[in-house]
Amino acid sequence: MLMSEFVPPGQTPGSRPRERRAAASLSNQWMSLVLEELDHGVVLLNGAGRVLHTNLAARASLDDNHPLELVGQHLRARLLTDAVPLAEALEGAEASGRRCLLRLGDDRAECGRANVVIVPLNRDVSQAAVLLILERRQLCGDLAAQWFALRYQLTPAETEVLKALSNGVKPTEVAQRQGVAISTVRSQIQSIRAKSGADSIGELMRQLALLPPLVSSLRPVKLVN
Repeated sequence: MLMSEFVPPGQTPGSRPRERRAAASLSNQWMSLVLEELDHGVVLLNGAGRVLHTNLAARASLDDNHPLELVGQHLRARLLTDAVPLAEALEGAEASGRRCLLRLGDDRAECGRANVVIVPLNRDVSQAAVLLILERRQLCGDLAAQWFALRYQLTPAETEVLKALSNGVKPTEVAQRQGVAISTVRSQIQSIRAKSGADSIGELMRQLALLPPLVSSLRPVKLVN
């Protein structure tokens, strides 16, 4: 009997391949769950634009006036002017291992502009694929901002101001939205800075930007078989 044919006690012929397949399947499930927890949109696809996987953040972004959209099982550019650059970038990544940064959309269009990164996944694999990483359209997610607020014991009003600032809303607009005087919002910002130890609004925004990109737990629960 060859060494490759030797079967250890307690195992049956063919059990190891089954174990390896089971381990690979479990690893894929874990990876899918990991991607769902990231507040950063990622799309796995091939060079022809056929989508293999999208995470929760990507699906939310692509449904919300993004320059890219999902049409069936394919990723498409909403504007005709972006169709060729996108196709060339995907094909170049899959065939030649070329990565790039694309700026898609138009400020005059409803979808606006957005940056996407094209990353080839062609090393040590039997079949090449392409990873498309979407930019975050806000400094941090609501869950991360909520954690920040709890950590520094911010009041509910201060928390709302913090979330607005992280979304790029100016203090004057925050005051208008909340129906309060600008002096009230400025006092709330000063309180947030004092509690968090931030010397300026810029430092406060830096602290928010460094928070882990985790999505909100308030989403549909998917059972894993």
